Amino acid sequence: MTNTQRRKFLKGATAAALGAPAIVAATSLEARAQSKKTWRMQALWGGGTTPMKHEEAFCKRVAELTGGSLEIKAFSGGQIVPSAQAFDAVRGGAFQLMKTYDGYTAGKIPAHGFTSSVPFGFPEADQFEAWFYERGGLDLARKSYAPAGLTYIAPTVYGEEPIHSKVPIRKIADMNGLKGRFVGLASVVMKEFGIAVSPLPTGEVYSALDKGLIDIADRGDIKANYEEGLHEVAKYLILPGVHQPTTATCYVANTGAWGTLSDQEKAALAVAAREVSGTLRQELIVSNGEYLQKFKAAGVEVIQLDPADVAQARAKAIAAWDKAAGDDALAREVLGSQKALMGDLGLL
Repeated sequence: MTNTQRRKFLKGATAAALGAPAIVAATSLEARAQSKKTWRMQALWGGGTTPMKHEEAFCKRVAELTGGSLEIKAFSGGQIVPSAQAFDAVRGGAFQLMKTYDGYTAGKIPAHGFTSSVPFGFPEADQFEAWFYERGGLDLARKSYAPAGLTYIAPTVYGEEPIHSKVPIRKIADMNGLKGRFVGLASVVMKEFGIAVSPLPTGEVYSALDKGLIDIADRGDIKANYEEGLHEVAKYLILPGVHQPTTATCYVANTGAWGTLSDQEKAALAVAAREVSGTLRQELIVSNGEYLQKFKAAGVEVIQLDPADVAQARAKAIAAWDKAAGDDALAREVLGSQKALMGDLGLL
């Protein structure tokens, strides 16, 4: 090789070496752009409410944990399809993810009555969440969704939801003969106390109370209910929320879409979901006192039921659990698992 040839070779090699990082970087960015997934998620909540803000935080956290490879756009309840149609919409692929409440589908999947809330059941949210993560509840919830082509990711667990009433209720017996909005397992249990139950969608609770179509209603947590204006249409707030002492909403994905995710992306969804469960619950613990005062300032009477009265009514509720489970094998497995934990905790 002559000196001239050697200089040409070295010049070309240097240029190639200098250009390589740019080529690799460009290729990496291009691959990342091609692998980026954009999902849509419809939640349960109205825009601007506290729970909806936590859903937006969930989406942001997923993006952070995946380095932007999975982007989720959050839509408020009913924004894409009516909330009652979300199950079939995700199943059919209209959007990839929903934040739902299993109680809405308890009529066709009996186990969902127990994976959403247990009336007169777990009194503390941590106890209910422990059932999911320490006693196999997650696997049972996933088993309930699998035949529908849906994948249960994780719950968001928080505390009681109050009963809002147009008439004073000072003991459980006062509910007899009233018309009430309850869903899921609560609709079965509260009927045992003489309530004419109507399972209205969440978005119709305000107008139904306002028009006198119902006397009492479950809707959401204390803060969310104030934000939705229930103090304007129901002048009594009843605690404890015996119909829903603890609550689990949940993230559920289309199984086909779930299958396209990497292990990292699946893990990110699970981690972000559990973080939201804790942050929402803690915010509600702090805000409950503040918002109860706001209800009182708006002329609402907050009534505390006698614990002895609640304990006495519990036997009737437990009988209703068995009635709701019926002969459905999965529902009975879920209920049996929950009863075992309640027994260990001294609740039964």
